[in-house]
Formats: sequence, structure tokens, C-alpha cells
Amino acid sequence: MVGAAISEVPGEGIGSNSILSQKRQLSSSDKANRDAKKRSTMLMDLEILDCPICYEAFTIPIFQCDNGHVACSSCCPKLNNKCPACASPIGHNRCRAMESVLESILVPCPNAKLGCTKKFSYGKESTHEKECIFSQCSCPALDCNYTCSYKDLYRHYHTTHLEVYHLNKFCCGSFFSIRINISEKMLIRLEYTKALLFAVQCFREPYGVYVTVSCIAPSAPEVGNFSYHLSYTVDGHTMTYKSPKMKMILEVSFQTPQENFMLIPNNLLRGEMLDMKLFIKELKQE
Repeated sequence: MVGAAISEVPGEGIGSNSILSQKRQLSSSDKANRDAKKRSTMLMDLEILDCPICYEAFTIPIFQCDNGHVACSSCCPKLNNKCPACASPIGHNRCRAMESVLESILVPCPNAKLGCTKKFSYGKESTHEKECIFSQCSCPALDCNYTCSYKDLYRHYHTTHLEVYHLNKFCCGSFFSIRINISEKMLIRLEYTKALLFAVQCFREPYGVYVTVSCIAPSAPEVGNFSYHLSYTVDGHTMTYKSPKMKMILEVSFQTPQENFMLIPNNLLRGEMLDMKLFIKELKQE
């Protein structure tokens, strides 16, 4: 009844609705401005979400001492669980407030300008970037600084760095021969059905030569996963190595691998050339 009586007053209902509408518009505008300022502030102050000791992005769990100084879980044992700021014990009490802040902040993918629309918690962008289909891959050719998507990399390498295409291509699912000069350290082969580049690398160490195979592409479901089988025969002796899952890389590294490799001992080496058989297989999606 009260509502009905008020709406019957000439002009008052219209005026009240107009005022309320203006207030709502101002309120919405103010809220948008406040949110924009908050987002701007967060973008300016994201450094506070980095560990003050190693300067790496915080990941959960985060620990604090009795005086409120914080450190990441990796730094605490390196500091013998002693706070570098006040020498109080650190590494036992979680900083729940900082962990809540960390979980609440979402940042866009570094490849957002290239088309990726995904967002994730601060500090996890490097993990996502390795799996992002939009991540840029570096050309493996020496003295070439070209970067592009893994799809364009195949075309670039084929047209720019190959003189005899048919000698460097292969198809997954069958053995093929490779001959690599140990001193040159790398051989590139092209899988033509999937338009992918594979790097065969060798690393000479005091006790022999490491040989490993990698796929130059992001570790994304659209690319797929691969395994490989290496076979090396010399003087009647045969060595084999089967990798259950090949490493996916965005850029070729010339550091000696710590895993996923074949080691050929010095007593089985004959000069600078390695003649091997390689089998690459695409794994079924899990």
C-alpha cells in the first residue's frame, strides 16, 4: 500500500527513479574507476609477490618469521631456517594472508598479444608458457635469431636453411639413418606429416658422448607427445636407448643433458662421426 501511494504522487515517481538511476550510474562509474585503480596498483606493485631473498615469484607455501618477514619454501632450508632480516626462525609458520593474495591475483599469458586468452595465478606464467600453443620458438640454425610459432618455424627452416630438403625429412613410425659430426654438436631433421622440427644433439664429455633428441615445439596437446629409440652399432657391438617421452623445447640448449640421453663410451667411438638409427613415435593422448 505504501509503495502504491508514493507512486501516485504526480511527478515524484519519475523524479525518484531518475535520481536513483543517476546514483546507480555514478556508483557504477565510481566502482569501475576504483577497480581500475586497484588493477593499476596491482600491476605496479607485483614485485611484492616475489621472494625478497631470491627474487623469484612466490609459490605456495609461503613462510614467515615471528616478526612478519617472509620467504619462499626454497629459500628457507638454504637459510638454515633463520630469517636473514632478524635471525628469527623461519620455515615453520605459513603466511596465510600472502598465500590468499597470491591465489586471488590472475595475470594474462605473456603471449596474450599473440592470441592467448588464458589467465593464471601470478608466478605460474613460466610453466604455462612452455605449454602455450602461442609460445614463440627459436630457430636452431646457428647465427639465426628468427623466432616464430612452431608451425611457422618448419616453413622458415625449410626455405631458409635447407639446401636438400628430401635428405633431411622423415616420417614418424619408421627407423631412419642419421650421421652426425660430434664437433658440430647438432643435426636437425624435419617431420613432414606434422611439420615439426627435431634436434639430434651430441655432447662430448671426458667419459664419452651424450646423444639426445628433442622436439622444437611447445608441450601442448595440439602438438602431441613423442618417444624415441636410438641405436648405435660399431665393431659388432650395438647400443640402444629408448626414451619413454621426448623433451619438448622452445629453444635449443647446448648444456649437457642430465636426463633422457644415450651415453656412448669413449672405447666405442670411431673418429668424429656417429652413424646411428633413429625411430620417433607419436604417443597416444592420455
